[in-house]
Amino acid sequence: MNYRLSTKGQGEKRESVWRALGRLVPLMAQERGKIVLAFSAILITSAASLSSPYIISQTVDHYIAKGDYSGVVRSGVILLCIYMVALVTSYVQTRTMGGVGRRILFNLRNALFNKLQELPVAFFNQNRAGDLISRINNDTDKLNQFFAQALMQFLSNGFLIAGSGILLVALDVRLGGAALLPAVAVLIITQLISGWVKAANFKSLQTLGGLSGEIQESLANFKVIVAFNRLDYFRQKFNEVNATNYDASISAGIANNIFIPLYGLAYNIAQLIVLGFGIWLITQANLTTGVLIGFLLYVNNFYNPLRQLAATWAQLQLALAALDRISEVLAMSSDMALLPARPAAANAPLLEFDGVSFAYAEGKDVLSKVSLHLERGKTYALVGPTGGGKTTTASLMARLYDPTDGVVRFAGRDIRTIPPEERAMRIGFILQEPFLFTGTVRDNIVYGNIALKDATDAELSKLLDQNGLSTLLTRFESGLETKVTSAGDSISLGQKQLIAFIRAVLRNPELLILDEATANIDTVTEQLLEEILLKLPASTTKVIIAHRLNTIDNADEIFFINGAKVTEAGSMERAVDLLLHGEMAS
Repeated sequence: MNYRLSTKGQGEKRESVWRALGRLVPLMAQERGKIVLAFSAILITSAASLSSPYIISQTVDHYIAKGDYSGVVRSGVILLCIYMVALVTSYVQTRTMGGVGRRILFNLRNALFNKLQELPVAFFNQNRAGDLISRINNDTDKLNQFFAQALMQFLSNGFLIAGSGILLVALDVRLGGAALLPAVAVLIITQLISGWVKAANFKSLQTLGGLSGEIQESLANFKVIVAFNRLDYFRQKFNEVNATNYDASISAGIANNIFIPLYGLAYNIAQLIVLGFGIWLITQANLTTGVLIGFLLYVNNFYNPLRQLAATWAQLQLALAALDRISEVLAMSSDMALLPARPAAANAPLLEFDGVSFAYAEGKDVLSKVSLHLERGKTYALVGPTGGGKTTTASLMARLYDPTDGVVRFAGRDIRTIPPEERAMRIGFILQEPFLFTGTVRDNIVYGNIALKDATDAELSKLLDQNGLSTLLTRFESGLETKVTSAGDSISLGQKQLIAFIRAVLRNPELLILDEATANIDTVTEQLLEEILLKLPASTTKVIIAHRLNTIDNADEIFFINGAKVTEAGSMERAVDLLLHGEMAS
């Protein structure tokens, strides 16, 4: 299955304001109470702002014009009370939505991380870790900023614009209509170019993800870069992605700020229209000075929020672009679902490939119609040239992948019907490059082992002794308490493989797969590991992938893997012959 996420910006797509906001509503489902409180605060704040110009216009016409200064004082007190109420409600709205934004950010990051844990290994093979990190960190933060800051500004400004527009027309239809003409023009322009703004923001976020991916890969492979003295190559690669991100960011910045001067121009034109037309109406005795002042204040109340809405609209487009990238991950589903349980076949081998074929996304077959079976208690070796499909075959045995055709059965059951926790306990896999978590040797040994989750150090030490593993701990300076970092710099690669070996053996798996498990271990330790393997229960089946033929001397059967086929090599001599010639025997 193709799990590759989009690496190109979306096309220009226009959305209505309400449809755009509607896409964000599901994210706020758990915050209804807080949203209602913030919404109520907005309504009160907007009502306060809308009532002020009317009170001022009435004060000018009825109190100032007649010299009634006590009326002016009363109006001033009323306005002060209105402004204080607006101050309190603005604070409530800001504080409430700040918390809403943080909780949405928290929940989104949890949802994304949990979704990533549900996806199969193939997904991570096809997507860069840096881009995934950018989606979890940067894209979710863009949504947080919108909910915490821009959403309520958007709604508040929307109420002010609607209320001011209605009052402008209500006070005087002719003057109100003239004042709104520039707004109609800029709103049409906004609707026409909003798709371009969103596309520019989407591309900016994508290139930021690419930049994060390049940094992550460079830092993860820094030792190799230094060893081969190829700092120039990676410097060039970084400069390329950095330049791409710079260009995309400039385009997004231009797109996001193009509305502000446009709306500023509309405001200035509207003021000129109202002032000129209003003075003419006063000379015709069709308008009072107070009403004209009120008109100018309502024009300010209409166009100022409109200018702020321009900036908020750009933030909305950025949030929607981020939501597109987040939704792309959340919409992913694993094609490795757990199938309904079925009865196990009687007298079945421990593991069976029945006509198994496999190919990576958009690639040729690595395996084609392979059939084989592994019996309990036997040791099997997988040999073949590099890239022949040995690790892929082992990965199918452990269900890190599902075959594109055919069935893999474990203990007579379709492996797809076995729950992951059960499969992990029954199948041990020591990878060629084992991954460790930051913590101690003890933390990494008991990781994922339910039986040892609450074991004390004394109980764990006793278990290690019983399995002949305690000797391996002498390779670590502080034994079980030796510090380990995820980067692995605190211990050697050989020590990492020892930890992976102990972790797998302690599970007493029915099937133990060793993928070049001794490649980075000295010969003395390798001999010790072989002795430990001999102490495993007689029913344990072992699959060994190795390039060094001395590591498969004791194998009961040898399989040669190459050219999408798996052939029983039979003897060691035949395996050597196949390896030397690098071709399948008839």
